[in-house]
This record gives sequence, C-alpha cells and structure tokens, in this order.
Amino acid sequence: MESLEEIGFGGLKLLQSEEGFRFGIDAVLLADFACRFCPDAKQVVDLGTGNGAAAFIISHKNQKASITGIDVQAKAIDLASRSRALNGLEDRMELLQCDVANLSEELPHLRGTADAVVSNPPYVAKGAGLINEGDSKFISRHETTAGIEEFVKAAAFLLKDRGQFFLVHRPSRMVDIFFFCRKYALEPKHIRFVTPRKGAKPNIMLLHCVRGGGRELDHMPDLYVYDEEGNYSPEIMKIYEKNIL
Repeated sequence: MESLEEIGFGGLKLLQSEEGFRFGIDAVLLADFACRFCPDAKQVVDLGTGNGAAAFIISHKNQKASITGIDVQAKAIDLASRSRALNGLEDRMELLQCDVANLSEELPHLRGTADAVVSNPPYVAKGAGLINEGDSKFISRHETTAGIEEFVKAAAFLLKDRGQFFLVHRPSRMVDIFFFCRKYALEPKHIRFVTPRKGAKPNIMLLHCVRGGGRELDHMPDLYVYDEEGNYSPEIMKIYEKNIL
C-alpha cells in the first residue's frame, strides 16, 4: 500500500510505501545542511535517494538546481518518479536506477558533472542485523552491495573539482567515513552532531566535504532536536520552515 503526504516545504507531496522505508528527520537535516553551504549549486546528485525526500526538499530550497536522484531499488525510483510528476518537477529532476557500487560503469557520463552530492546511505554495516535482503526496508537500512566506501567513491566520481559532498550518518561510523573521504580526496570541512536533546548522546552526524579541499575541520555546535518541554527546538522548527509561536 502507498500513502500520499504533504510534507511542507512549499506544499511538496511525497508518495511513500506503507511497507517500505519512510523518510524521517535525517533527510530533512541533510537537505538543509547542503543548502546552507551550497545554496546556489546548479547540478546536485542525491545518492541513495529512496523515495526522493531529500531531493524534493533541495528542489524547494534551491529553485535553480537540477537534481539527479540515484537508487538501487526500482520501487523507490517508481515512487519518486510519480512524486516528481505530482510536484511538477519533471524539467528539473532526473531519477535513475543504479547500484552505487557500479555507478562509474553504468553512468560514466555523470563523471565530474556535480556541484554538490548529498547522501543518506544505509547506516548498518554489512553483516550486521537480521538478514532479509529482499525487503526494501533492509536494503534502505543495511549496506548490501554498496557500503560507505562505495558511496564516498561514487561521490568523488560525480563531483567537479572543489565540488561539495554532504553526508548524514551515524557517529559510530565516523572513523570509517573519515578514512574513506581522505582516500578519495574528499576533505572533511565541517561536522555537526545532532542529539535528541541537550546533554544527550549524539545519534546523527552531518558531514560536509570538499573535493580537493585543504585540511581543516570545523566542529560546529551540536543541533538539539527537542527542547526541555519535548517540543521541536527553535532551530529544528526553522529547518522545517515552521512558524514559532
């Protein structure tokens, strides 16, 4: 079964599978993070786009961007394609089914074309968790053919020199992420941890890298999702473009 939801951001409509992976705050934070650092990017690629949530939010926040969404799952690309039509974005958004692990072979024409690449890849490492490789939720959450290295390598392949890479992931994978970013000349420039509330352990990290950038990393202030009363924090409300009463 499918549901059609209005997700805000200028009235965007998003088709989601009731049985499959549904977008959450990670996609929203990623889109906002990328648009803050790269507000005028003309060519943006979303690796592991899923149902296209981050790509659609970027299309709203950066009205000049042409966006390419890439995902291994045919069902996800079908949902995103129909959402694209509902939002009237056929002229600005391309959606391609491709395994990130094989991207350079399957989509060689995209080499060095992107000003910015964003990615919300599977968080769970290969071999971890319960195995159900035919399930769309499993594929969205677990590294199957493509792991962190393959996503980073694909981003480096896609980016122009000095192009920018934006990643949302779990802090527990940070060492691996930094290692592979350096390996493929994507220099980490800004990192921000996201915590449920002040004083809590971070459960999300946002990373900004520059292809061929200099070696200097800025640790940004933590982002708190909820305030002391359990409501969205003022910054989260701003990111969601909600009015603060």
